[in-house]
Amino acid sequence: MSCWKSPKGKPPRLGQLFLGHYLELGRAEPGLPTFRHLPRAPPGTADVVVAYNLTWKSTNFKTILEWEPKPINHVYTVQISPRLGNWKSKCFYTTDTECDLTDEIVNDVHQTYQARVFSYPADATDYSGEPPFTNSPEFIPYIETKLGQPTIQSFKQVGTELNVIVQDARTLVKVNGTFLSLRDVFGKDLSYTLYYWKASSTGKKTAKTNTNEFLIDVDEGQNYCFSVQAGIPSRKANQKSPESPIECTSHEKGMFREMFLVIGIVVLVVIIFTIILSVSLYKCRKVRARQSGKESTPLNAA
Repeated sequence: MSCWKSPKGKPPRLGQLFLGHYLELGRAEPGLPTFRHLPRAPPGTADVVVAYNLTWKSTNFKTILEWEPKPINHVYTVQISPRLGNWKSKCFYTTDTECDLTDEIVNDVHQTYQARVFSYPADATDYSGEPPFTNSPEFIPYIETKLGQPTIQSFKQVGTELNVIVQDARTLVKVNGTFLSLRDVFGKDLSYTLYYWKASSTGKKTAKTNTNEFLIDVDEGQNYCFSVQAGIPSRKANQKSPESPIECTSHEKGMFREMFLVIGIVVLVVIIFTIILSVSLYKCRKVRARQSGKESTPLNAA
């Protein structure tokens, strides 16, 4: 949207907006009022500020539209529309400078969307006429939503093999009442990169997969640290997610765990053997005592 620029970088006010449109006849943009249909500012609304710096913020399809400035004597209403679709109003007469549009974009993440922010006087109930507004850039969720930080679901190092499994993040995209994961939405477009290195070294190696599992060869007896990163190589921008938190294997802990397990088993066997032996000795003594009693009975009678 072409807007009149205020001196010293200040946001344009409503009167300046009309003057800017007047000076730029013939440059009407799609969806905006032309000079013939310019909204007229009602009395007392000259200080209403139009929104600017409209920005889409989206991660894993959680999508929020942000803008400036903070309202002082006015409020905002947001509208969103798919290309060639109908406008739908959201966040009515709000004093916030953001609006959650997730529910609208998850209906079709391949669609192209545009939003616009209307400015109203604070007492919007008495407002008549068409309010000024600013259009957002177009937004295609499938291409532009950022990838969130992935999570390492599990890992295990056995001998010379390190197995790492990545957990797909859940999105707010829903099909038949079920929320889809990133893998459900992106399919083979989604890949993961594993960065791994010896715990005693800083030299990193990488491995890539189009699934959620890594199985790589490592040196036996060495501890390794690693992190994973989600990516969509086919994109021109927002290709990669932040790296996951670092995890490390611990060969010593594994050895101690096995040693404690063996010691525990040995102790258990010794305890069981001791109990059996004690019971056996007790029974033997009882039998001998009975036999001794029977042998001594005739002597006592005599």
